[in-house]
Amino acid sequence: MKRIIILVTIALVTAGMLYAEEATLIDFSRLTADIYVPRFPGEQDTSPNQNRRTVMDYGQIAGGTFTPAQRAVMRTSLAIENWDIVLNSSARTIPNVANSFTREAPSRQWGTVMGVRIHFPLEPHHAKAYVRPPFEIPAFEPLADVDDDGNIMPTASNGITGPSRFEDEFGVLKNVGTIRSVAVNVYGLNFPHGLNVLLIDQDGEESVAFMGYLNFDGWAELTWNNPQYIFEVRNRDLRLLPLYPFNTPFVKFAGFRIDRDADRIGGDFVTYFKDVKIIYDRAMLDTDRDINDEELWGIINHRETARKVFEMERFGHDQILRYMDLQRQARQHFDPLSRDYGFTPTPVNE
Repeated sequence: MKRIIILVTIALVTAGMLYAEEATLIDFSRLTADIYVPRFPGEQDTSPNQNRRTVMDYGQIAGGTFTPAQRAVMRTSLAIENWDIVLNSSARTIPNVANSFTREAPSRQWGTVMGVRIHFPLEPHHAKAYVRPPFEIPAFEPLADVDDDGNIMPTASNGITGPSRFEDEFGVLKNVGTIRSVAVNVYGLNFPHGLNVLLIDQDGEESVAFMGYLNFDGWAELTWNNPQYIFEVRNRDLRLLPLYPFNTPFVKFAGFRIDRDADRIGGDFVTYFKDVKIIYDRAMLDTDRDINDEELWGIINHRETARKVFEMERFGHDQILRYMDLQRQARQHFDPLSRDYGFTPTPVNE
């Protein structure tokens, strides 16, 4: 009898695994810098600095005060070294900010992964550090081919009838209903800091999944299981919802948050990330419908086009401010790895 109960339990668990969808939300090994795009006219360093698949052009929304040459270099991407480390206000001192950044890291097991260095305060108070993409990942950006100069040429897919540019392990996952679990492949170095994954849904709401603590050595897969997920379908609150013209739910990656408690070690902290995976229920089933509603009415296309414009305007505004600050930045003897400017200001009397 006991053996039968065990077999039935295994069968139920296996059935649940078979009917669940598992997908990689973002894979950092695919965000390596593989093309060179100038950051400003006349730049001498031509080493790869952008990720071809995720290049975004924000020059199209820049004001009329910028020249064509300046507009031509207004591009950025999700390349690993473009990601931001944002400390909470009490920890945001100049030394802490200057010594907190991301780097491409070679891994014997995974190839290239994201390396993160954060300089937490030495004082005994709670601190948080957010590892954010350089821009909020667009959910409706159409597929595009990018040439060696970073020029974007959209393909036939419009991002609505087909996959968008940031799907397929680049930060966006469509048709997501209830999330069962989230998993992260992360490298620990025995730091007692907490790791959280940040997600944004189709309504713009950000949620936080606490993955656990990084007090281990080497690679590990940390998993967050949704405590509100109901496995038994007959116990769920089932509702009949209209199918058209409602949007397909999605989630997109918003970054990581690393928490350092007041009684824990401060100063430099290092870790590495390979990918983020999600197990979820599909929001909508693929069915063979008699009438193509969207082709006839175009409601979703009109709605999502307006949302794409909004995403681009918000993304471009922040990037233009960064571009202007880059133009004002002193570049003498600048070492991007050490973040040491290494020059002496010219005295006023000379």
